Amino acid sequence: MRFPALPHSLKLPPTGWTLAGLLAFYVFAGLFGHDPWANDDVIHLAVARDFVESGHGFHLSLAGQPFFAPPLYYWSAALTEAISGWLLPTHDALRLASGLWTALTLMALYYAGREMYGPQAAAATPLLMAGSFGLIVYAHEAQPLLIMLTAISFWLLAFALLPRKPRPAILLLCLAFLLATLGSGLAGLLLLTLLYFSVFAFFRTARREAGRLFFALAASLALLLAVSSLLYLAAPEWFLGWMVREWALLSGEWRYGREIWFLIDVFPWFAWPLWPLAGWTLWRNRRRLLQPDIMLPLAVLVVLFLLLPACFPVRRSAAMLLLPSLALLATPGVLTLRQGAANAFDWFSGMVFTVFAILLWVGWSAAVFGYPTKLAERAVVLKPGFVGQFDLWFFALAIIVTLWWLWLLLAMPRSPYRCLVRWSAGFTIGWLLAVSLWLPWVDHGKSYRSVATSLAAAIPEEHRNCIAERQIGQAQIASFAYFEGLRFLPLHGEGRNCQWLILAGRRLQTEWKWIQPGEEWRRVWEGNRPGDRRERFRLYRRETADEWHD
Repeated sequence: MRFPALPHSLKLPPTGWTLAGLLAFYVFAGLFGHDPWANDDVIHLAVARDFVESGHGFHLSLAGQPFFAPPLYYWSAALTEAISGWLLPTHDALRLASGLWTALTLMALYYAGREMYGPQAAAATPLLMAGSFGLIVYAHEAQPLLIMLTAISFWLLAFALLPRKPRPAILLLCLAFLLATLGSGLAGLLLLTLLYFSVFAFFRTARREAGRLFFALAASLALLLAVSSLLYLAAPEWFLGWMVREWALLSGEWRYGREIWFLIDVFPWFAWPLWPLAGWTLWRNRRRLLQPDIMLPLAVLVVLFLLLPACFPVRRSAAMLLLPSLALLATPGVLTLRQGAANAFDWFSGMVFTVFAILLWVGWSAAVFGYPTKLAERAVVLKPGFVGQFDLWFFALAIIVTLWWLWLLLAMPRSPYRCLVRWSAGFTIGWLLAVSLWLPWVDHGKSYRSVATSLAAAIPEEHRNCIAERQIGQAQIASFAYFEGLRFLPLHGEGRNCQWLILAGRRLQTEWKWIQPGEEWRRVWEGNRPGDRRERFRLYRRETADEWHD
């Protein structure tokens, strides 16, 4: 008996609302529903919430202390909180700013791909960007570097448009410089300026384009001067503090060699699968490498790779600034794969994400229902104290996402786009499944909510604005401030008169290393995140003279 074929209802290449829906699904998947996590996410959310609640105008603060950083991300977070704060928890409404900047990046890359490679190739560039390993986590946390990512994407679009549409190109260049400065400070401005002069050679034979580029640079600098003057007039002390910090970062110890090797080390997995596809593009076009559609993204990629360690402290988050040019360079390659390679990529995508989805469901069953038993025991060992709970909303979401993946496996027509759409969609679906099914387990270990609640319970409410600290990281200060409103002051500075002191311990092999605060301090509390074997906190109360003698 022969069954009728399923309808090929997903038209390829995806266009219009279909493409917008695929990319929107990527942008919003995993952006909501979880606590602020350690490191960048909680730091920037705490600063953004302080900005929203304090009413200090242009001043930024972290746990009540001045925070000198480029302000644009926090302004945008305040905007998204004002729009959606009535519907979403505060941290989700603030984190929506990341979705805004990610969406602008994907939109700019769509139009850059369309301008450089034609309408049939336009959808490939944002899909490639969305399918890269290096972007998925940072696009769904509070991350100011996403603004720099948008600035670079606008810069690429401007250079692609310049020969045919000079006026929009000049406006985009001005906007890119403004975003880079207000989003990443002097490092962003320096990087984009060096990139500008490095790639200027593309237009050395076209006097008209060269004049337009110099005009765009002059207009950008004039706009930056005007905006800087307004910021100085609005908040002179904060603006000067920000500039001092920016200069200190740029003039600090230069470790270019170590940082370039770090970038080389993370690049292969961070930029997967973009770099093999970009390599195929270069091989197929090896006789026309000097053509602008190939050389422009290649030159931007090489220049950024060399300049990035000189402008930014190279962490994994900074490496994502390489991805826009790499996605553009990979676009012709993914659409001209030979049939065997395309089928292999398609099969690999289907198998990898199907197996990943099965593992996620099995792990969820172990965490919530205790079956398989050994896996459930292992989950508790890794996160002591974790108790799985069934959440109907996230379960329904996971079911819908799983069914959609099965449909994508069965109902996609043959097309050069099939392997790309399946990879990008599978990547997003795998991320959303992990977030919806495993979020309580991840939150249990990554969130500081439980330890902040326990710490706050040990401190009288009237003393929560004056807690001395020593060796407490920015992420921990931000977490305790965000969840419980605790305010910390440096022990050897403004906090020397506080009656409470918190210290952090670090584990060295099997023993914990602690600073001894002195005889006048009595320990009243000790705690850590569930399952955290590397970090603990101790709370001390200063004893009075009578208590000390007793």
